[in-house]
Amino acid sequence: MSNLTRRSPRIEAQSWLEPLPAKTRLSFRGGPDAIAAASHGFGVNLSTDACRAASANDRAALWLGPDEYLLLAPESDAAAVRTTLAEALGEIPHSIVDISHRHAAFVVKGPQAEWLLGGGCPLDLDLAAFPVGMCTRTVYMKSEIYLWRTAADAFHIETWRSFTPYVVDHLIDAARECGG
Repeated sequence: MSNLTRRSPRIEAQSWLEPLPAKTRLSFRGGPDAIAAASHGFGVNLSTDACRAASANDRAALWLGPDEYLLLAPESDAAAVRTTLAEALGEIPHSIVDISHRHAAFVVKGPQAEWLLGGGCPLDLDLAAFPVGMCTRTVYMKSEIYLWRTAADAFHIETWRSFTPYVVDHLIDAARECGG
C-alpha cells in the first residue's frame, strides 16, 4: 500500500447524516474454498446468503454477488488484514483488490431515513422488504452505491469519493423537503 493520504470528501454532519472515518476496503472474490478461508483470515463469517452483511469486531463483509464481497475494517488494521488474509488464503484461487481510496462512506439515520433514500433509490426500502443486515449494490439518483441497512432506522452507504458530493447534495435536498 502506498503512503498516500486518504482524503474523503467533506461531509457536514447533520442529525440524520453521519460521515464515517476512513476504512480499509477490500474487494474480495473467490469460490467456496476461498470464502471459507477468507472468513477465517478476516475474522468475520462471510455470508453465503444473498444480499446479507456480516460483522464482528469493527469489521464487516458485505455480500455483493455469489463470489464477491466488500470487506471493511478500521484503517489501522490494514496491514494485519492483508497479512491474515494472505496466510489464510495461501494458494487458494482468489482476488483481493484494495479499493480504500476509491470510496467514502456515511450513515443516513433517523425516522425519515427510508424516505430520504427512497426518493433516489429504486429499491423498496420498507423494513419488511429490506431488513436489518441486508446489503446490495444499487444506485442513488445516477450514482452507484453500496447500501447496507445496519438498524431499523439506519443505512450505511458507500459510494465513490468523486460521487459523494452529488449523493449528499441530493439527500440534503430531500431532507429540506421533509423539514429536516
